[in-house]
Amino acid sequence: MTRRPTVVDLFAGVGGMSLGFEQAGFDIAAAVELDPIHAAVHHFNFPQTAMLASSVVGLDVRSILSHPVCSDTLRNGVDVVCGGAPCQGFSLIGQRMMADPRNMLVRQFVRLVAGLDAKYFVFENVKGLTIGNHRKFLQLLISEFEERGYQITQPWRVLNAKNYGVPQNRERLFLLGAKAGLPLPQYPEAYTADEPTLFSSGLVSRVPTCVDALDDLPDNMWYPELVTEDFVHIEDWNPSSDFAKEMHCMTDACWHFGYPRRWDSSLLTSSMQTTHSEVSRLRFKKTPHGQVEPVSRFFKLPPNGYSNTLRAGTDSARGAFTSPRPIHYRYDRCVSVREMARLHGYPDWFRFHVTKWHGARQVGNSVPPPLARAVATSIIKALSVEPQSPQQTIDLGSPDLLKMNMSQASKFWNVEVPIKSRTRKIKADEHNQEDHFVVSG
Repeated sequence: MTRRPTVVDLFAGVGGMSLGFEQAGFDIAAAVELDPIHAAVHHFNFPQTAMLASSVVGLDVRSILSHPVCSDTLRNGVDVVCGGAPCQGFSLIGQRMMADPRNMLVRQFVRLVAGLDAKYFVFENVKGLTIGNHRKFLQLLISEFEERGYQITQPWRVLNAKNYGVPQNRERLFLLGAKAGLPLPQYPEAYTADEPTLFSSGLVSRVPTCVDALDDLPDNMWYPELVTEDFVHIEDWNPSSDFAKEMHCMTDACWHFGYPRRWDSSLLTSSMQTTHSEVSRLRFKKTPHGQVEPVSRFFKLPPNGYSNTLRAGTDSARGAFTSPRPIHYRYDRCVSVREMARLHGYPDWFRFHVTKWHGARQVGNSVPPPLARAVATSIIKALSVEPQSPQQTIDLGSPDLLKMNMSQASKFWNVEVPIKSRTRKIKADEHNQEDHFVVSG
């Protein structure tokens, strides 16, 4: 096979899984995402991908296969379907209710894998799916795949992002599967803290830490522009660590097998300030590294260790609170969205929604791209494909896609505003002009 193999990304969110697969040598033919705001940001970063701003429930596979943007790309079929269904019902946080209707979206994933006749699939979800009564649901899911003619790589595994070049302790279940008769993919080998990591630039370093990820990023509190905007131009940017050089795309090899983007490398983006009271800042300052500040319950990053799991915040049932961003190891404040993105392994060209609320949720809900790339590399090996570096450099989308509220994004995609639940209003310092909405399904 000489062509770039194809992927359909379900529950695509902002595109962490999409980016990892693209960097491994795949073309992201189509993505499906219900939330119009997330769909708009995905479209900004992946302008060549067919985006279906739609629920997977009742989605006809023909609407994917015949989409004018990707019908030619998919003329030889779908190589991989990947995705992580909304996982609140399985989360170790909360009650992990089997009856949670969000869990039924997992079966929609099975339906679409089979309906698209994909050669391979990658299913990602929280570790909670492997624990207690939920393990029965996992076995049922595996049985449904087998009944539809797919085999599963056994034993299934929970992967930790910190073992794949991400400075974050984040465990997630990955199911890898193939159509009966095709070679099963193997799980990627984990890095260890004692072994060197080879970055795309050719530089060798230990597994990256919080200092490696964040030390070159200037303090956003220095820039008055970041009170009302999420970006500012930085002079004489000088990333020091191998990981930071990788994230700032300082060599051609940093694109891996993905499409290089045209971008302004002097921009520090997704960096709007968060205002903390002096009392809060004093508590943050006194909190030891690697410990939880007792009032806010925010984790303070250890400079030579890893971030805790970055989360997306709570849904409408629990108040739609902003995701609990950790405390910076040097500055007496929570990390910015860009700093979250670095801790997740997103390169600096990748953009998020301009508001902290949406931007933080987009990072916390996503698969870290380096982890997704490691898994995708295992799939491309099973396909017996030699990854090809694309010759084309592509433009990013319109910055207007990063600023849309729910009504504007729904109008852009020509869809109804998804079923929503009105919750508390966003605080003034979040600089958003609408109420919080939580979208499901």
